Amino acid sequence: MSDADMQDVARKYGFESAFVLPAPEDSGCDIALRFWVPGHEMEMCGHATVGSVWLLNQLGMLPGDLLTVWTKSGKVLAHVTGKGADAVQVEISQPQGVVQALSSTQRAEILDVLGITEDEMLPLPIQNAATSRVKTLAPLRSVALLDGLKPDFARMEALCERIGSTGLYPYAISDDSAGVFDARQFPKASGYPEDAATGIAAAALLFGLLQNGQVRAGEGPITVRQGRAMGRPSAINVRFRHDESGKITGCWLSGSVTMEEHNHAH
Repeated sequence: MSDADMQDVARKYGFESAFVLPAPEDSGCDIALRFWVPGHEMEMCGHATVGSVWLLNQLGMLPGDLLTVWTKSGKVLAHVTGKGADAVQVEISQPQGVVQALSSTQRAEILDVLGITEDEMLPLPIQNAATSRVKTLAPLRSVALLDGLKPDFARMEALCERIGSTGLYPYAISDDSAGVFDARQFPKASGYPEDAATGIAAAALLFGLLQNGQVRAGEGPITVRQGRAMGRPSAINVRFRHDESGKITGCWLSGSVTMEEHNHAH
């Protein structure tokens, strides 16, 4: 398929679309993945990688339980555990996160585009964070405020351009003791205003929370719930990856996968 053919698939279905290809020679990878949204190609898409590996496993097309995936953002490890459709879990790797707090001027502009006031924010920084693509993490005081957001979408792309981000990712604590957070993702220019599941944003959030002291290095996974305000709920699990000395080297990203049929009349 040409680039235009792949983009047409994303436009037709309106979802992030993953395309499985042979890995480039000498890459040392088992498969290659390319990702498209209606507006453009993406270097990496977390939940599309999880879904693709899950489907390849269902079809008996994986070389083993641990494979290396070529993407435009770099090599991604994928680990498949469990047998039987309901028990299979796929985890994919993301590198160490990079986190930077934004300025008070940038913060004011972000709040203006989100349509909220400083009183509705937690007393924490707004951060640009990335494991693959930069997402802007904005901590809200409650899940109710998050669910009620009505951003000014007409200004989203220009704002993201100015702050060096590929999307705003406001979040709120849902259950602190259980490590559950709710989030919404408003992409810069994907061709739709909101995304129901954004794995790399959830991975970025884990490292933003770590810098804020909201999670600790040795703790178990967090769950990021997304898409509920759209009527398309998702739940993404993220946990730290450690080396033998216990130092954080990145994270593992996973979630349950189910098959949906989409019948489009031609």
